[in-house]
Amino acid sequence: MTVFEWVESTGVALAVRDSLTLTASLSAFHLLGFTLITGGALLTNLRFIGVLLAKQPLNDVTRPATRGIAVGLAISVTTGALLFSTRATAAAENRIFQVKMSLLVAAAIFHFAVQRRLAIAAGPERGVVRASGVLGLGMWLGLALAGCAFILLE
Repeated sequence: MTVFEWVESTGVALAVRDSLTLTASLSAFHLLGFTLITGGALLTNLRFIGVLLAKQPLNDVTRPATRGIAVGLAISVTTGALLFSTRATAAAENRIFQVKMSLLVAAAIFHFAVQRRLAIAAGPERGVVRASGVLGLGMWLGLALAGCAFILLE
């Protein structure tokens, strides 16, 4: 038995799989979490690019947006793990799911490790800030597209 098969056989996975109401509720909360992530990511990256709130200091915009991203990640990772548990083997083998998870990890690390530092740095170079915004926006939008593709094409 593989790890993924074991996950699918747990009581939690069976409870989620056997309850349409629980699956629908988890899916709804998963989407709410992703909405928080996407809203914060859009706000942050559009500010980094200079399209939105350009006169506001980076940190004043990114600090509350980062809290939204963190709350959204907590919700989405928790609900996503529960939804994943019902079909762990198939999801883990799915190329679109693998891309989705890779983009999630990359975008989160980039936001919290790179962009947060740029936001609190004294006078970071404008070109670096804009490039960071373009790259961050690309990763988060790629994640959204991969999530939609996984739902539609599974």
